[in-house]
Amino acid sequence: MLSIDDLCVNYGPVQALSHVSLEVPRGEVTAVIGANGAGKSTLMRTLAGLVKPASGSASLDGKVLTGHKAEDVVRMGVSLVPEGRSTVPELTVDENLRLGGMWRSRAARTALHAQFYDMFPVLGERRKMRADTLSGGERQQLAIGRALMCAPECLLLDEPSLGLAPLIVTQILEMVKGLATEANIAVLLVEQNAVTALRVAHTAVVLNLGQVVMSGRAADIAAHEELRHAYLGY
Repeated sequence: MLSIDDLCVNYGPVQALSHVSLEVPRGEVTAVIGANGAGKSTLMRTLAGLVKPASGSASLDGKVLTGHKAEDVVRMGVSLVPEGRSTVPELTVDENLRLGGMWRSRAARTALHAQFYDMFPVLGERRKMRADTLSGGERQQLAIGRALMCAPECLLLDEPSLGLAPLIVTQILEMVKGLATEANIAVLLVEQNAVTALRVAHTAVVLNLGQVVMSGRAADIAAHEELRHAYLGY
């Protein structure tokens, strides 16, 4: 389980996160939703070791993540898929995958390669093609696959639907939901498309100006009319 306890993050005089606490169980998707500027991406970057918190902590299965460098956080079992489909355009599908698992043993990389192509067969057909020749949905699948090459116990997804057609968004998020269950990993999903996020998530947290304003079952949050109008814009 990913546990976040009283996390605070400052950018100079601006408090980006204020006393954020939540838990992300294994085998489930937990959605973090809210308007632009709510602190969603700051939360993800902090958990990945890219931003140092002012106070509070985060841990994975009892291992404290905060205070470690980003590369150490990856080795501790946390993989981030950042906003913007972070593939290397000049590299092939195969090369992008190898880059994601370069610190693992050759045997582990081979096994993970095989698992990835079983999960994303369309990319198996394009394994020798450059990433910049893929469609937006295929590049997002590749970005997720590259993160999975680390064999994470916790997967952080920051705005995976950005710039994608609604049908592709649904397919990718349903795949993520299945991945959480089948691989028994904790998935924290930051998503501005609140309707779709709440549909695939088990639990959800609503952030507003860096603070948690509501948390609970995703279905309950989706049904909360006043909250939807006030914070989610639908």
